[in-house]
Amino acid sequence: MDCRIAGALALGSMLAVASCDRAEVKVATSTDAPHVVAASDIEAGRYLVKVGGCNDCHTPGYVQGGGKLAETEWLKGNPVGYRGPWGTTYAHNLRLTTAGMTEDEWVEMLGTRQALPIMPWPSVNAMSEADRRAIYRFIRSLPGEAGTPAPAALAPGIEPTTPYENMMPVMPKAS
Repeated sequence: MDCRIAGALALGSMLAVASCDRAEVKVATSTDAPHVVAASDIEAGRYLVKVGGCNDCHTPGYVQGGGKLAETEWLKGNPVGYRGPWGTTYAHNLRLTTAGMTEDEWVEMLGTRQALPIMPWPSVNAMSEADRRAIYRFIRSLPGEAGTPAPAALAPGIEPTTPYENMMPVMPKAS
């Protein structure tokens, strides 16, 4: 056999074997919705939770601790309410929420739900399906106990028995 042919066959075999070790690469087209691309859906979900500020409300002590709480404590809901003209709302325990839903139900809820403040529903509704799925998968992967449900929302005029942040607009005094 000619050395050139043998060399080409050897090179081709090495390239074929090497390509088996490569990770699958997805190429976005102009019709794909923008979404986070990471090493895994769980890593994408972790990133979205961090930069989306989910822990700011859904993880007690996260902001006060400078974001240094262990993931075992993340997204367990918050007993501190947010009181405004709408009443008092509490950030849900997302671990329990996802445990009670399928991934498809979660994706549908985040894409369509319109509920009480202070949850930024218009922003959440605008998320791509891929990002909503990544967040679900990340939450379901979190280590540690799921925690307990957050308190139920209170109607306007009902005084909370839990701590709360006052979100009531205050008008400056006329001078």
